[in-house]
Amino acid sequence: MRTTTRLRQLLAGPHLLVAPGAFDALSARLIAQAGFPAVYMTGFGTAASVLGQPDVGLLTMSEMVARASALASVVGDLPLIADADTGYGNPINVRRTIREYERAGVAGLHIEDQVWPKKCGHMEGKQVIPMHEMAQKVRAAVDARQDPDFVIIARTDANAVSGLEDALRRGRAYRDAGADVIFIEAPRSIEELQAIAQAFTGTPLLFNWAESGKTPLLPLHEIHRLGFKLVIFPVSLLFAATHAMLALLEVLKLGETPASFSSSMVTFSQFTQHIGLPEIQDLERRYGVNPPTVDR
Repeated sequence: MRTTTRLRQLLAGPHLLVAPGAFDALSARLIAQAGFPAVYMTGFGTAASVLGQPDVGLLTMSEMVARASALASVVGDLPLIADADTGYGNPINVRRTIREYERAGVAGLHIEDQVWPKKCGHMEGKQVIPMHEMAQKVRAAVDARQDPDFVIIARTDANAVSGLEDALRRGRAYRDAGADVIFIEAPRSIEELQAIAQAFTGTPLLFNWAESGKTPLLPLHEIHRLGFKLVIFPVSLLFAATHAMLALLEVLKLGETPASFSSSMVTFSQFTQHIGLPEIQDLERRYGVNPPTVDR
């Protein structure tokens, strides 16, 4: 089964689809190994891991597609849902964006109605383009996909700019333009989440779980009960990894060694298991390749 078809089946099923956010191939591989049904490629985390800078529109389409391709190559038959920012231009650019992400092995993506250069959805100072311009981008995305099961997610950031009513109006326009899933970014209360769910009965909705962001962080069963179909965790792994690295750096700054931190680390053997060394060794034996000696 194509990953695009699998993603559509998951969205049409009875359960909430949970997609942790990967910021590089290692985190994507770990998500897949943990048994999740889908993986989300975070633009925020990609900007941080590729450039070491914030998500403010610094990455190009080519850089994002390259990262998507790397993630798709390690998640196997799991659907990969990717951030495609604003589509990187007008509707003509969006057509190319869709084709490039499809070729990279992505099962679905979201584009947003921010002015470029965009900002992370939970930052201040965002601006949005006119609704009709974004609707044309959505139409272009739908027309451009070569696999009819490729999932188009339309995101609006209007809630923070012009209020919830405008965000709902935009969401309806993007749904009418052919979007498969609607993503109202940064609702600020349970009441706003309820209003979103009521406005899009029968339409799959995306819930963006962002630690320290603007949206209430609810239990998964409550997110599902409200009417959301897909929940992404774009920064959870990134923030956890950053916390662990900062803690170890503090240990080293105190003149100690990582030995005191060992209980919070995987072992060499565990790590190489996770990154697929046993499979490489099987291939070495199959093709008569002498494995290198590893000094530890």
